[in-house]
Amino acid sequence: MRSRHDGLPPGVDRALAEGLCGIGGIVEPAPDDLDDAVARLAALYGDRLAARLRRFAGVPDGAFVWTRDDEGRFRLGRLTGAWRYDDSAAARAVDLVHVRDCTWLAGPVSDTEVPAGTLRTFGRGGRNFQRTHDAGVSEQTRAVWEARAQGSVATRSPACTRGPV
Repeated sequence: MRSRHDGLPPGVDRALAEGLCGIGGIVEPAPDDLDDAVARLAALYGDRLAARLRRFAGVPDGAFVWTRDDEGRFRLGRLTGAWRYDDSAAARAVDLVHVRDCTWLAGPVSDTEVPAGTLRTFGRGGRNFQRTHDAGVSEQTRAVWEARAQGSVATRSPACTRGPV
């Protein structure tokens, strides 16, 4: 959850604190709906970012997401809400404007608990929202969630990337 613009600070701290998962792509004025956002992202930034937003919005509620915080530690969350455009000054400051509610575990997950497929996905680098395709990652992630979520879930999301598992 880092802007594609190198001059902006990472948005991951805000996402974790606010119970969000998201991607960048500021549009002005704020889009009316997802179709408007996708069309305007395509015009402003290209088809790849527009397609990424469409995929992000289409991931089902309950899907797991992994990210790394500003200290490089892995964080595990679960999507709990539909896409929306966050036009707040705080969201724009870190270019984390296309967001979904997300319940995050209260603390980082140790590297030894992170599925190997997830480690490989992050090892490739990049800032894109992407799916981890390795067999077994979903089950391994669910096991981490179930072991760690007992009484340790933190969120400020009223309803409750890097990429879904």
